[in-house]
This record gives sequence, C-alpha cells and structure tokens, in this order.
Amino acid sequence: MEEIELYLEEAKEMMQKAVDHTAAELLKIRAGKAMPNMLDGILVMYYGSPTPLNQVSSVTTPDARTLAIRPFEKNLIGEIEKAIINSDLGLAPQNNGEMIILTIPTLTEERRITLVKNAKNETENGKISIRTIRKDTNDALKKLKNDGVSEDDIKRAEDKVQKLTDQYSAKIDELLVKKEADIMKV
Repeated sequence: MEEIELYLEEAKEMMQKAVDHTAAELLKIRAGKAMPNMLDGILVMYYGSPTPLNQVSSVTTPDARTLAIRPFEKNLIGEIEKAIINSDLGLAPQNNGEMIILTIPTLTEERRITLVKNAKNETENGKISIRTIRKDTNDALKKLKNDGVSEDDIKRAEDKVQKLTDQYSAKIDELLVKKEADIMKV
C-alpha cells in the first residue's frame, strides 16, 4: 500500500509540473499587451556565448504597448537588436543609442485567431503530458501485482490516478479559457 501511495504522489507532482509548464508556455503567447516575459526565449551573443536577454539587460513596460530594453553594457545594443529581428516575434526594434524600444502592434482578428490556435496546441501538449503520466503510473501499478499487491488495491489506485488526470486536465482547460479570453479581448 505504501508503494501505491508513492506512485500516486509522484504522479500528482508530475501532473502539477505539466500544468506549470503549460502555464509558462501560454505566458509566451502575447495577447496584445506588452509583457517582459514575451522576450524570454531570446538569446543574445554575449562574449561569444548565447545568453538570455534578461541576463544582459533590464526589460520594462513604460506603457501597455511598449517594451523598453536597457542593456547593462551599451555595446550590446546591436546584438540585442539582431536577436530580436531574428526571433519569431515579428517586432521591429527601434534603437535610440541608449536603449531599444519595441512597440507592440494591436492584434488583427486573424492574428488573434492564430494565437488562440497556438494556445490550444500548447494546452493539448500539456494534456498529452498528463495522459502519458497516467499511463506510466498505471503501468507501474500493474507491476505491483507481481509483488503481491491485490488486484482490488491496484484497481482503486488506478481509479485515483484517473481522478488526478481529470483534475489536472481541468486545470489546463481553465488556463486555456483565461488565455483565450485574454487574446480575444480587444
């Protein structure tokens, strides 16, 4: 019985990590507002090695549609500009010699629909992770039968795993509903 509880706890932890990862991925999908975490995936060449943008500069939001990037070293402005242009954000950096200004354009209806599709893909990936965790946990529980654990105990544990799966899938659905409302809000 103790082993079953360990498997259930592990499944719960892993499912929570899947929900957290999905939430982090959804944050990267912009919803028309300027948010510093939009730039999280951008790497800047810093003394020959790719370094995350937020480690070589400060990113602020002077207003709802603008990001200001102030590098810690002025000689990085060109590298930061190049990294933003080469990213898939589709933003045009404006360099004033001191910092880089990014103006976030308002979203068209077509672009909003595309972003909702991206959000749905991310949440589906999260649900796939949860279902994989369910499958792995159930497989591990079935192996306990060889160790003398009764079939009834295994069946009850599998039911608990299914309840966890439903619970964490619902959390991911909630994330999608919030993100979809955020994206479609004009």
